[in-house]
Amino acid sequence: QVQLVESGGGLVQAGASLRLSCAASGRTSSYFVMGWFRRAPGKEREFVAAIDWSGGRTRYADSVKGRFTISRDNAKSTGYLQMNSLKPEDTAVYYCVVKVFGLSRLVGEYQYWGQGTQVTVSS
Repeated sequence: QVQLVESGGGLVQAGASLRLSCAASGRTSSYFVMGWFRRAPGKEREFVAAIDWSGGRTRYADSVKGRFTISRDNAKSTGYLQMNSLKPEDTAVYYCVVKVFGLSRLVGEYQYWGQGTQVTVSS
């Protein structure tokens, strides 16, 4: 079992920055990939970013590439999503996820999910 707790969400204006954190606990050593998904009101969950254990490989959705940066600190069992130049269309609940291998974009391939943190970007 793995527990994931997100934090760092909030209400900001367009153009601002936020950093989300994901604290992991439990059998984290078995899950090498950490990622972020989001769900906007009335929409399906969508892939945002993923990172491998070493941090050397990352993958991003086209909609956030160049604005968001995913990172992790394995010593602290914590992942991060730095979000810059936020847009109103980034408004969503953001979920931290983990899986064993592979920087997949597919919702069903991630074994554990956090409860989510709300990000609201006003225009």
